[in-house]
Amino acid sequence: MFKKLPGDEAQHLVTTTPDTAVVFRPAVLKTPAIVTIVIFTWRLLAGAVRLLWRYPIASPVAVAPGALSWLYGWQWGVALLVLVPVALTTWRLVDRASFLRLVGWRLLAWWRRVWIYRRHWQPVMIVSGLGRHLRGRDYLPRLVRVTCTSWADLVTVKMLAGQSVKDWSDRIENLAHGFGATSCRVTVARSGRLLLAFPRRDPLAVPLPALPIPAVASVGPVEIGKQEDGTPWRLKVHGTHVLVAGATGAGKGSIIWSTIRGLLPAVRVGLVQIWALDPKLMELSFGRDLFDRYAADPATCADLLEAAVKIMQERAGRFAGVQRNHVSTVDDPFVLVVVDEVAFLTAYQSDKGLKLRISAALATLTTQGRAVGVGVLAALQDPRKDVLSIRNLFPDKIALRLDESEQVDMVLGDGARDRGALADLISPQPDLGAGIAYTRLETSPEPMRARAGYVSDADIRDMVAVFTADTLPLMVEGA
Repeated sequence: MFKKLPGDEAQHLVTTTPDTAVVFRPAVLKTPAIVTIVIFTWRLLAGAVRLLWRYPIASPVAVAPGALSWLYGWQWGVALLVLVPVALTTWRLVDRASFLRLVGWRLLAWWRRVWIYRRHWQPVMIVSGLGRHLRGRDYLPRLVRVTCTSWADLVTVKMLAGQSVKDWSDRIENLAHGFGATSCRVTVARSGRLLLAFPRRDPLAVPLPALPIPAVASVGPVEIGKQEDGTPWRLKVHGTHVLVAGATGAGKGSIIWSTIRGLLPAVRVGLVQIWALDPKLMELSFGRDLFDRYAADPATCADLLEAAVKIMQERAGRFAGVQRNHVSTVDDPFVLVVVDEVAFLTAYQSDKGLKLRISAALATLTTQGRAVGVGVLAALQDPRKDVLSIRNLFPDKIALRLDESEQVDMVLGDGARDRGALADLISPQPDLGAGIAYTRLETSPEPMRARAGYVSDADIRDMVAVFTADTLPLMVEGA
């Protein structure tokens, strides 16, 4: 049976010779020449404007030599071709930062858009399943913009109608390898548009030394390392609770000690108290002189946690109807409860009575403590729910190197790994991966990659020596 096609209807054709092929003549619509000229001119002008809008620097640089040669002779064009590289090189040597910001990253973005993304866009989209080939036509997501930073390419994409973020997050490995990157992260720019981050290099590959002790006493956020974009990694501890999860040797101690190091001036002036729970007797014992209270055996840990609950309840009774948020003072300092290996006190505790006391105290602190100035910084190796049933009560979470891919979502929440939080792929070699983490904050659901400074045993001993010698700065933030 013949299908209906544009042009002459095939079923109206009659032949008396069965072997004679039926010739189909499609309909031809003659378009006036003026219409074709107008459409062509409009597309040409729109393309020129779009090119100038996207590349405001590269476009004039490319056109200027030809324009000068046409107007004033080829000598002017050649002179410009020589002078521009010399001027740009001089600018780069004199002021590298402004050159990269105004010219360098724009030129790199233009080159990578043309040579990497535009050139491979169609095959990568089709093979990965993000594009569709229907009736001889390719329907592809639109490549909107490419911008470059010092460490990554940021690609803005307009999704096809009907696509979801999960369609893209499920294919981050396809996208990364398709465009020659080591990884890909997906974030939502706005409705219908995504921002894909393709790292060109790893700015966190080199271990960071311990950061200097701050000169100003402050309850935070505490600078503990560096983020992937080069900005300082500041961890909020006052007004929240923080859960740190990572395998053995992943660098949990670096985060804990960097936080303590940043709070030392505030501890000295009485704005902060640090209470330490060290059931393993290996990590926090090095600096027990820095803590207002220290506990190691399970019974003492339970007493310490219940004492923190009493302080929390007493403050809640005084603050009720007076204030909603805690302001750290000498009379009401911020109390940070640091638990090195919380699973030793919960899941692995053989005494059921102590286990119930500890679990109840931790649950009470994490549900009610932050409004009255009592925070919890807990670290553990196994993030499973049966190991720490209250892990969802920590608003801010940090995932260091983990053993399994499923553990990433256990720590950072559902879908975190699909959006690029590849904590299970962090290198197990200490010099390459220790201290590298993905964080997910209460104020930002998107995972962020960072690395904490390494605080060695010698650094901890120096902290104790400086603290006990009373030589820390006494300047208070805001004073």
